[in-house]
Amino acid sequence: MATAAAPRTDRTPADGAPGATADTAAHQHAFDTAVAAEERIEPRDWMPDAYRATLVRQIAQHAHSEIIGMQPEANWITRAPSLRRKAILMAKVQDEAGHGLYLYSAAETLGTSREELLDKLHSGRQKYSSIFNYPTLTWADVGAIGWLVDGAAITNQVPLCRCSYGPYARAMVRICKEESFHQRQGYELLLALSKGTPEQHAMAQDAVDRWWWPSLMMFGPPDDSSQHSAQSMEWKIKRHSNDELRQRFVDIAVPQAESLGLTLPDPDLKWNEERGHHDFGAIDWTEFKEVLKGNGPCNEQRITQRRRAHDEGAWVREAAAAHAAKHAGSTGRTGATRA
Repeated sequence: MATAAAPRTDRTPADGAPGATADTAAHQHAFDTAVAAEERIEPRDWMPDAYRATLVRQIAQHAHSEIIGMQPEANWITRAPSLRRKAILMAKVQDEAGHGLYLYSAAETLGTSREELLDKLHSGRQKYSSIFNYPTLTWADVGAIGWLVDGAAITNQVPLCRCSYGPYARAMVRICKEESFHQRQGYELLLALSKGTPEQHAMAQDAVDRWWWPSLMMFGPPDDSSQHSAQSMEWKIKRHSNDELRQRFVDIAVPQAESLGLTLPDPDLKWNEERGHHDFGAIDWTEFKEVLKGNGPCNEQRITQRRRAHDEGAWVREAAAAHAAKHAGSTGRTGATRA
């Protein structure tokens, strides 16, 4: 993995302001050269406006997904079947909150405030992953989310550790480590259910049946329909296309499902010796588009709950800001007295 480098002077605007440059062509050349050489772009480096906008869009969607994604699993904290399961789930939900904070901080290095991003989320001007608009109907859904949803997230996010933008890449290192734990937790939960009573096995199978196809949709539309993939890969924000990542996930999931004793709900799923990959059935992209439009099972519930939590937490943010201002003022007075 490439290490973070200090900002290079030939990529830094003369006056230090993002996008400001006396010679755009020279800065563009330096940017292109740095990306091609696998060097990290840092916040004070010059970058094209479109590169900055693409990063803000992708990082914001990622951050929003972590925050909204707390809801489906938090729904089961009070109903977890044991103290051990409750503690594991609480830790996982806390991790997701932390991931959102890391990512909002990364977006702020691009000159976009957290308040602006949250306002766009709450008003529907920015999206989060379609997967979190599906309900968690049984305890087995917690396992399916851990195994499938977090497994898909890891497949997508590990390459982001080599993203060309430094703050995003560094945030992903810790996030991926924690997501790996979440995936194993989900796998272990499903394994326990699958090898339990017939009713528990049926519950685990039902959860996998419902979460498999939405998990494949998580990687985004097919490459020939994706608006952003090609450019993101050219800038080395992304390292693999949507379809490449989806195929990788399927190939990983099939043997794991066999170990779990569960069946993936796709009659067309089979090994293709010639391709060296598993063939799988057609994805219902109409469903994907409908969920993105806001017509999924839980779209309205998720965003309504998110707005309510944000409004009810206003006093905490105000108190924290007042405390910080008071502390800063006290420090200033103390410093002046000592001087």
